[in-house]
Order: sequence, then C-alpha cells, then structure tokens
Amino acid sequence: MQQLDAQGFEKLRESIIQSEGEDAKYAHGASVNLDEHLAKVRREFIGQSELLYQHAMLIVLIRREADVAANYDRFKRMWMAERDFLSGHLDMRWLLSACDTFIDLDTDPVLRAIAMNGPLLANTVKLGETERFILGVNGETPDRQAALDELWTHRVGLFDGVSGFIPGTDDTLRNMRWRLEDVCKLHPLGAVVMEIFDRLQRDANENVYLRFKKRHTREKTRWWD
Repeated sequence: MQQLDAQGFEKLRESIIQSEGEDAKYAHGASVNLDEHLAKVRREFIGQSELLYQHAMLIVLIRREADVAANYDRFKRMWMAERDFLSGHLDMRWLLSACDTFIDLDTDPVLRAIAMNGPLLANTVKLGETERFILGVNGETPDRQAALDELWTHRVGLFDGVSGFIPGTDDTLRNMRWRLEDVCKLHPLGAVVMEIFDRLQRDANENVYLRFKKRHTREKTRWWD
C-alpha cells in the first residue's frame, strides 16, 4: 500500500510482472486465505503491467472489507490518474469489477448511475453467450448436459476475460439487482427502471433473463421478487 501512497503510478505502469516459470492463468474460485488468493490473481497479470495487478489487488481487498475507505481512496485516485491506461489495458472482467466498485462505494450519484451501465450491458450479453454455449451452435434443446457440466466444474471463458454464467447457482444477477436497486433509489423515477427489470422476469415475457430464471435452483442467489 505504501507504494500506492508514496509515489505516482508511472513506475508501477512501466514495471512488467515476470513469469518465474509460470504462464498467465485466470484465477478461478476464491481462496479463503487472502495471500493465496492474491497470488492466484497476480498470476493473471504475468507479462502485464504491475499497475494492472495493483488495481485488481485493491478490488480484492475492498471486497474482503480490508480498510475499505482507504483502499477505495487509492482505487479512485488510480482511476483519476490512469484512466486511459486502465481502460485500454484491463480486460472486461476487471473493467466490470471497477464499475461495481464505483457503484458500491462512490458518493457521486452521477458516477454511480453511469457505472451501472457497464454491468447491465455486459451481464445481458453474458447470459446470451452462455445460453449459446449451453444449447450449441444449432440451438439444441433441451440444454446439453456436457455443456452444463463444464460450466458447473470449470471456468468457461466467453469473451475478453468474461466467464460463463453458472446456471442454477450464480450470484452475478443477484448482485447486479442489489446495485441496480441502490442506484435507482437515488431518484423517485428510478422506479421506472426497476419496473423494466422486473418485467423481464415475468413468465409472459419470453427472454434470456426469464429462461435463466427457470434454470435457477439456489434460492439464496435469486434475482427476482
């Protein structure tokens, strides 16, 4: 943390993470031990700028509620100083995590509302691409069991760092709904947006949200009322 507080970001931006005999690999699942989890995350950035890993590290620390106020301040300062570099070099997975972090913690309602567009766009596409993976290129029905098994047991990459939605249990849409509700509460007319989201879950309105609702089994992560 001291390196983020005591210096500008240029040195971190120019430093490249060395492989030490390992190839870059996406982290899958969360380790209970923080150091172990950060080591997995760091491996994602082998061959890339140290600044990108530091950005990811801040998000992990914030998610684990470690000195949240100070770490969010570092995170925001990093984005204000290095917006173009971060936007151009982070994959979509981490761009979405950045949007979620702005939504959760920033005090500017305009920034929170703008950031909400990121997960809404990407998660809708994520559902569509996951369903295409499940059904196959010919749109087979019912769902292909082999595809479901792969989603349940492995990380299935879809595009630009975004992995497949896990049918039945995934918490992505529940978390998105919580954030959407918080943002929509910023103005009385935010109720219109929530009405649109809720209508997407109704049986009469056939769409990809409803179809994944029918695939869902874990009550704790439901995203509809």
